[in-house]
Amino acid sequence: MAIIAQSRRMRRTPFSDGVEAAGVKGYTVYNHMLLPTVFDSVVADYHHLKSAVQVWDVACERQVELRGPDAARLMQMLTPRDLRGMLPGQCYYVPIVDETGGMLNDPVALKLSEDRWWISIADSDLLLWVKGLAYGYRLDVLVDEPDISPLAVQGPQADELMARVFGDAVRNIRFFRFGWFDFQGVSMAVARSGYSKQGGFEIYVDGTANGMPLWHALFEAGKDLDVRAGCPNLIERIEGGLLSYGNDMTRENTPHEAGLGRFCSTQTAIGCVGRDALLRVAKDGPTQQIRAISIAGDIPPCDRTWPLLANGKKVGQITSAAKSPDYGTNVAIGMVKMTHWDDATVLDVETPDGLRSATVNEKFWI
Repeated sequence: MAIIAQSRRMRRTPFSDGVEAAGVKGYTVYNHMLLPTVFDSVVADYHHLKSAVQVWDVACERQVELRGPDAARLMQMLTPRDLRGMLPGQCYYVPIVDETGGMLNDPVALKLSEDRWWISIADSDLLLWVKGLAYGYRLDVLVDEPDISPLAVQGPQADELMARVFGDAVRNIRFFRFGWFDFQGVSMAVARSGYSKQGGFEIYVDGTANGMPLWHALFEAGKDLDVRAGCPNLIERIEGGLLSYGNDMTRENTPHEAGLGRFCSTQTAIGCVGRDALLRVAKDGPTQQIRAISIAGDIPPCDRTWPLLANGKKVGQITSAAKSPDYGTNVAIGMVKMTHWDDATVLDVETPDGLRSATVNEKFWI
């Protein structure tokens, strides 16, 4: 079996020692860092996530920090979502686009103050784009990557575990809001958010040295809650319609094609560099769009796109797929042309193991 040779280009995280001690069985590379993909098995991890509580090393969600008088202006230049009503302490899901309206990232933005923002990024080198805009427009803002590493606590028992470590006040954090909480004398931002539909928190751990003390504290406090190390789960994210940048959408897609039009207030998001391009897209509508798909039969791992066919003609592609124990079928995410994206449309999907029947199935994401 081939292995990936580690170097300084592929960084460990503040929690890597804990991840290895917990018996991680697989990694992927995300923002030049290690991201765990499986501990027991994808299916066993899936069942545990839905029933108990897990601690996830998601330090790969790097932060791009904007700080200075022009921070808010620069933040609005990046996204077609209108940020004027956003208050400190709020988190916004923000599609980030280039001048053509193509998606560069789909991060969560945290507004720390009027002149300080964190962009918690998906897998792309967004820092370089943001620095380029700041320099090109001569903005009075510092753009950098701070020593902040997110640690997620996800699952039905997440509130109980977090309250034991940070106090009962953590239970009062509303969805997509964050507050500041003390851990061993260090103030950390704690948000009610995360890359699962099971509920939970993301802790923005300040300083590499604080990583393992917090990891150990969570596991010690959650012994009777069956706390385990976990990671974003392929099956659960597809069931929930959580998109993966670089897999389900790329720079070739607009937010409207990715089904993220509800996060685009293009008419009022004045200053966004992709605004003019997206105004045209919003007017005419997308010709293809993300859809939930069910696939019959046995399927292999989906490590590449699979063509979606109608009468032998390509009308889209599957970008993520997995067998769902709870739904009793294979669930998938696909980009489908408008002629074939209506619910219950039956298509064929060309997998490496042969053709399978596929159906547009919107009930997965209701």
